Amino acid sequence: MEWFEDMETGTVKSFGSYPVTREEVLDFARKYDPQPFHLDDEAAAQTHFRRLAASGWHTCAMTMAMIVRYQDECGHQGLGSPGIDELRFLKPVYPGDTLTCEREVLEKRVSASKPGMGIFRTRVRTLNQHGEPVLSYVANAFVRTRPD
Repeated sequence: MEWFEDMETGTVKSFGSYPVTREEVLDFARKYDPQPFHLDDEAAAQTHFRRLAASGWHTCAMTMAMIVRYQDECGHQGLGSPGIDELRFLKPVYPGDTLTCEREVLEKRVSASKPGMGIFRTRVRTLNQHGEPVLSYVANAFVRTRPD
């Protein structure tokens, strides 16, 4: 189990593996971000992407999938999030890439108004198979404190 008390400021954890498929890139784009460079090889070739690229929002969704899987595996006692800050799409993500995540705990505090709850900020980075950051953001999240 991972409780508030187990999360140490400065700690970096690496986790996850997400293979990016062409089919998923196209499906996501058709549903949520139907821009030509996410849907069509020829259109994408005419842009700075040079080839079909995943939507940044799809990269966020793939990152979230890895985070939830990691939290399930380690028994993280998460209670949701009021939001994120500093979202950056750093490099394109392409079909054939394999993504991983890093989470660095930046700060934490016990909630003054909600007993049994801690609040923490983490820097989340998503990396491609070359170790290059493709996405980053700062997450604000709630987590249970260890019961007495």
